[in-house]
Amino acid sequence: MDLFAGPGGLDMAATALGLPSLGIEWDANAVTTRRAAGLRTVHGDVRHYGPADFPEATVLAGGPPCQSFTVAGTGAGRRALDDVLKFVQRLVDRDTRDNIDADLAEMDDERTGLVLEPLRWALSAIDNDELRPYSAIVLEQVPAALPVWEAYGEALADEGYSVAHGILHTEEFGVPQTRRRAILVARRDGQAAALPTPTHHRYRKGVPRPSADLVRQSWVAMKDVLTERTDPFQVVSNYGTGGDPKLRGRRHSCEPSATVTGKVSRNRIVTDDAAELDLPRLSHSEAGLLQTFPKRFPWSGGDIAQQIGNAVPPRLGIHVLSAALGLTPPGEDEWRALADWSPQVRDEAAADASH
Repeated sequence: MDLFAGPGGLDMAATALGLPSLGIEWDANAVTTRRAAGLRTVHGDVRHYGPADFPEATVLAGGPPCQSFTVAGTGAGRRALDDVLKFVQRLVDRDTRDNIDADLAEMDDERTGLVLEPLRWALSAIDNDELRPYSAIVLEQVPAALPVWEAYGEALADEGYSVAHGILHTEEFGVPQTRRRAILVARRDGQAAALPTPTHHRYRKGVPRPSADLVRQSWVAMKDVLTERTDPFQVVSNYGTGGDPKLRGRRHSCEPSATVTGKVSRNRIVTDDAAELDLPRLSHSEAGLLQTFPKRFPWSGGDIAQQIGNAVPPRLGIHVLSAALGLTPPGEDEWRALADWSPQVRDEAAADASH
């Protein structure tokens, strides 16, 4: 059960692992993409649903929006985070849970309350005698969400879950992009929860690309996946370091991409020489490849760049879901399933799981 499912990064990961999935998403553009991709979708607000509506689900996943407390350097963001942490404690206390909605409605930004939804779902499943508690929980967001996941972890541990949380670097899992994500994994099957073990080296600016060794592979570069761009290039960020447009970030094609955001289409692509001639900007398919979506993934609807920037990289999702479910680390079968994905593959995976 994927809350705040977006265009389907975690659902793609589940598909590659042969697991049926269902996502709830309110954004019409992301829903259009999901439906074009053949991903099972409920178009709606997660606050209007609960575990009783989907009793067959045994795994809960989600990446709730947290923009209200991730505004860098603002007092409002810090206050919003403090409010979320207080509401987590109120949600855990069954005596105060029922009267929490009115207080959430009075908050300046309703997205602040959305970050509580996965915990509400988890606790509701535990309290309902007709349901099974989720056997595993996976949560993902930007690094600023880690204090929330830590508070979640304390609450879930009190309910019998083993919990692990921390910051993962996506290039350490074969994603051709340096992107940091706060991850929570919880298990209620008697096994210790653990974050996935990195399979690739970490990218370090100015340090030569490391060779593969017995433990880790080299990180993946943009040129390794953007194979139709045969000549070296540079990606020039659309914003400057510290707000100075003269200090725009740059990555060479022989390096991983910087974090793919909703403004990825604004980045300039130039030749990797002194002339710096402009080249075609990243297509939606190319931006999706940097997020490890299949090349033929059918991005649809409007604001596609934002959909891509908001998505969970499926390759990271495969690693995290495998760790959460106690599966063997993913290998060539899973990567081939992701690369060869199509709605038909999705349907076959769901049919196999039903048997």
